[in-house]
Parts: sequence; C-alpha cells; structure tokens
Amino acid sequence: METSSSIVTRNLCRTFEVRRKSEGFLASLKGIFWPRSNFVRAVSGLDMEIQTGELVGFLGPNGAGKTTTLKMLSGLIFPTSGSISVLGFQPFQRDYEYLGRISLVMGQKQNLWWDLPPIETLAIHREIYNISQAEFRARLDELVEMLEIVDCLDIQARKLSLGQRMRCELAVALLHRPQILFLDEPTIGLDILMQKRVRAFLLNYHERFRPTILLTSHYMEDVIALVQRVIVINRGLKIYDGTLNELSKAARLEKILTVTFQSIPEGFSPLAFGKLIFQEGPRFQVKIPREKAAETASNLYSTGKVLDLTLEEAPIEEVLGELFAS
Repeated sequence: METSSSIVTRNLCRTFEVRRKSEGFLASLKGIFWPRSNFVRAVSGLDMEIQTGELVGFLGPNGAGKTTTLKMLSGLIFPTSGSISVLGFQPFQRDYEYLGRISLVMGQKQNLWWDLPPIETLAIHREIYNISQAEFRARLDELVEMLEIVDCLDIQARKLSLGQRMRCELAVALLHRPQILFLDEPTIGLDILMQKRVRAFLLNYHERFRPTILLTSHYMEDVIALVQRVIVINRGLKIYDGTLNELSKAARLEKILTVTFQSIPEGFSPLAFGKLIFQEGPRFQVKIPREKAAETASNLYSTGKVLDLTLEEAPIEEVLGELFAS
C-alpha cells in the first residue's frame, strides 16, 4: 500500500463559504431569509509530494492555507476538489488503520484531558491504539526520557506550564509511533529555552525513528534548525518548493555586510555601498547587492583600516517577506 512518497497531493483545492452579515436588526433579519455569502479559496491547486522520512517545512503568512492543508491531510476536512494520498490512503475516509499511522499536533489545541494528569491521558491513548502493556511501558519510558517529563506525568494538565504541556502533548501524539507527523506551530508561545528543547527533541526523534514530518511555524529558528526543504504557500497557492539555501538565493539579491574599522577611512560613506542598517562608532552594518559583496569586501580591506568584516545572508524572514510581496 505504501510507496516511496508518503504524501502526494494533486491540484488540491479547498473553498469555504463565508456568510456576509450586515449591521442593524432589519439587515440581520433579512439575512436569515435571504442570506448572502462569499466563497473564499483557502487552498488552490496545490501539488505536493513528500518522500518517506522527509522533514519538510510548510511555510506562509497567516491565512496562507497551511492549517487548512494539514487538516485535509489528516482527514479532518474534505477537499473541495483535487486528490490526496497519504501512505496510500485517502485521509477524509478516516480509515482506522490510517488514523493509527498519523498524528497531528497543533500548538494552539489540546490533546491532553484538561482535568487529568498526562499519565492518564497516555493510558487512554494506549487503549485507543491497542498498544500492549509491555510496549506501552517501553515507549513511555523512552518518551519520558527524551522529553524530560518525568516530573509532569502526575500533575493535572491544567496546572502544567505551557512548555510542560507541549512536551506532554508530543508524548501523547507519538505514543503510537506514527509514520506521519503533522506539526502545526509546535513551539508557539514557548520561551526561547523551551523552543530549543522542543527542536532538539524533534531532531533526535526524527533521527531515531525516521517518521515523515510536515512542519508549519512562524518561528524561523524552527525552520533553520529542523528542515532542509521548504514548501511556501501564499493565498492558497504554492510559490516555492526547494531547499532553504536556494530559497535564500531565489528571493533576495542582497547580503548583510558588517565592518569594524580601526579608524574610519577618509571619505568613507556606507551609502556608497548600499543601505545603512546601523552605525555604532567605527562599526557599520550595510545591506549590499549580492553581486557586489566580494568586490566591496576587497575594496574595504584594501584601505588597511579594517579590524573585522563579515558577510551574511539577510534574515530568512526577509526572504519570505519578499516572496509574499511578489
């Protein structure tokens, strides 16, 4: 039933009907009998193919269609048109075998039972997925160690911190060892330290068990740390599918030059090279055209006044910003 491609979509579309509501009592009353609607296309003609074991970033601005796509892939909503195949299944049929091989983690939704400690939610999921007691114990011990949640298991979920809850959410989602993991903003709202811990866990888990992972995130640190391939959508349309490095090159033609002088060369003007980002004494940061980066660095070194010089890519947020604006 499985192929080398775990996820395949062809011309995938999803349209929502949105009721229009006018202000005022009479207008509202009229809307009951003569409703007016707009149709909003959340996903439009999406072709996507993800190989077994890949960890892929699925990026786009708010409202781009990312969460809608994940919900279609996991079978929560029907596509309006087009086709989906995940592990050879059609997700919206909600086949029991299919549901036992995937997991969906949404950073703003709860898998934990709010009034129960995580250990009881985990025990419920053991029954749902028909995991033997011995296998349950082995998997639980492994996840508890990897996620460092031994102190969280017996505490009521509502009393856990956000970081503790998210790590317990991951334990619940991974207990049945899914082959496909859909992650929708798994680090949203977490502090920097906890984001790093969650990223480290995901990298470790992927390396050990090689699930296919499709990740959405607004935190570019997640993307840079976890994925090599990214798919970018905007207004429901795919606008990029390739490596993170190539995305950088495709979306921008600039680099960030940071130079610190022993003493500022006579007649030096950063505006002659590009756009000044900031200046602090003899230290300048300038955005310059990519094709002039090497020549600019050479010219600056030739002054004999350079104490330190670096050339860096602009932040990935700017890359996406340029793509979305195009």
